[in-house]
Order: sequence, then C-alpha cells, then structure tokens
Amino acid sequence: MSDPRLKQVLDHLKEGMDKAIDHAASEFSKIRAGKAHPSMLDAVKVDYYGSLVPLSQVANVNTPDAKTLAIQPWEKSMLQAIEKGIIISNLGFNPSNDGTMIRCILPPLTEERRREIVKKVKAEAENAKITGRNLRKDANESIKRLQKEGLPEDEAKVGETQVQKNTDAYIKKIDELTAAKEAEVMHV
Repeated sequence: MSDPRLKQVLDHLKEGMDKAIDHAASEFSKIRAGKAHPSMLDAVKVDYYGSLVPLSQVANVNTPDAKTLAIQPWEKSMLQAIEKGIIISNLGFNPSNDGTMIRCILPPLTEERRREIVKKVKAEAENAKITGRNLRKDANESIKRLQKEGLPEDEAKVGETQVQKNTDAYIKKIDELTAAKEAEVMHV
C-alpha cells in the first residue's frame, strides 16, 4: 500500500474497532457474574439537589467481600437518595441502610438467572459485531470513493482484503470476550 489515503482509511478502521472492543469489554464488566464489583453500580443515577448524577459522584463504592457492595456517601443526607437510586435502577439488589452506609448483598444466581445473563452477554456481543460490520462497510465505501478519485484497482483490492482481515480479527476478539464472560457467568 503506497497510497497514504488508503492507509488512513485502514488506520481509522483499526482505531474504530479497538474502541468498539474496549466498549464491549466495559459493557461486559458491568454484567453481573456472581462476584460483586463496584462497576455494577455505574448505571445508578442519584438525585443530588435536583439533578441526576452518577452514584460515583456522591459516594465511594467498595466490595468488602465477593457478595457485598458497600456504598459510603460523602454526605450523610444522601443515604435515602442513594437507596432510592439503587432500587429504581432495577439491578436486583436489595439495599440495606444502616444510617451511615448502604450495603447491597448480591443474591445467589439461579440457573435461570444465569441463562438470562448469558442472553444479555450475547446481545451485547451482537451489538459489538454490528458495530464492526458498520465500520467495515464504511471503510469499504471509503475505498470505493478513493478508487473513483484515482486509486489503482489492485491497491483497492489489497485494501478491501485488509479490511476483511481486520474485521475477522475483530469478530474473533469479540467471540473470545463473549466466551470468557459466558464461562464466568455459568461458573457456579
């Protein structure tokens, strides 16, 4: 590949796919797999003096053990708002407020619940694959546009082949992440 425009298209594709893999890994980390993790509460929004803010902006979240999330608000007056935010987020946790902090004991996962979580993992993986296919489509359209602007046909073919190789590697990586998360979820 001697054409810098083609290299730019391929670099943009790789960058987009790397971001999509990072996003998928981040989404997978939010999916509960039996062990408590502070990121499980990332989606929780709390009413902080009239505006909804992420829980992480009003409290510390720790995991004293594998089945417990401990939420320590920076302001004691936020306890009820945090408790309400956790309940509204519908994560399946039952928060208990002891007057100084909130504890969420994660209920044990049933086989049925594990299967539901695996479905969620697969749906997230499919979203990531769709992103990859869209990136491939955009890259191929860019190569065709470059070809109309004078890019030699043989370089365009090399570019399209490289786009497909990158896409295959991306899909393989998503499949590996998915399989690892499924194994984690189904492990009793």
